[in-house]
Amino acid sequence: MITSSQNPRIKLVRAITGRPKERSEAGAFLAEGIRLVEEAHRAGWPFRFILHGEGLNPRARALVVQLISKGVESELVSDAVLRSISEVEASQGILAVLEAKPLLPPPALDFAVIADAIRDPGPLGNLLRTASAAGVQAVFIPPGTTDPFAPKVVRAGMGAHFRLSILQLPWEEIGIYLASAGLTVYLADMDGEPCWGLDLRSPLALVIGGEADGASQTAHRLANSLVSIPMPGGSESLNASVAGAVLMFEVVRQRQQGQKE
Repeated sequence: MITSSQNPRIKLVRAITGRPKERSEAGAFLAEGIRLVEEAHRAGWPFRFILHGEGLNPRARALVVQLISKGVESELVSDAVLRSISEVEASQGILAVLEAKPLLPPPALDFAVIADAIRDPGPLGNLLRTASAAGVQAVFIPPGTTDPFAPKVVRAGMGAHFRLSILQLPWEEIGIYLASAGLTVYLADMDGEPCWGLDLRSPLALVIGGEADGASQTAHRLANSLVSIPMPGGSESLNASVAGAVLMFEVVRQRQQGQKE
């Protein structure tokens, strides 16, 4: 049992829950809680190791047994040490250190999202979760957006990280990627064309800007067109994850309707 906060694995967990630089240097990120660890296991994601406490519920114990049977290294940790590294108020007693190996987009990319200048982990995680549910194939993370593999983003994503291609790239590379795939870039903006009146069935990328400052000037230069969400209630803006959800599922609606015609 690990009882010291100076244990190398405990130090690694502390490092990767901190700044993006530490996660990048370690090549790892954290998944905490039964559901997230289950999602990683179900997706066949590469584990570095798991840490768990003594008082696990039956579901968590069964998960630990399954992972050990697959060759994942596991260590028991004292409750005091586990609490010291937990990122949540009510720990479920299990966490995993996972290899940072993001999924690649499919060769025929036709539905992407660019999360631009979203600095709050919660909205970014929610946006990733919605993108996964809507069948988005890739989410591009340009400079200025919070680290998508930060613990709070991973928790809010609820497993999206294990099903969705999430690419952290500079703007120039994002532009090249989208151009080579032949995607039209639509930027969410209150001055844009209402989404109900646009044909969103062709291959496209949606730029969703942060709620505080909106999309960056670089994103505006990359965009081919502006798209808006009609808001008869008079609000000036929506949370980034909510705006993204409306637009992503409008794409889904139009494409499904087009398949029936």
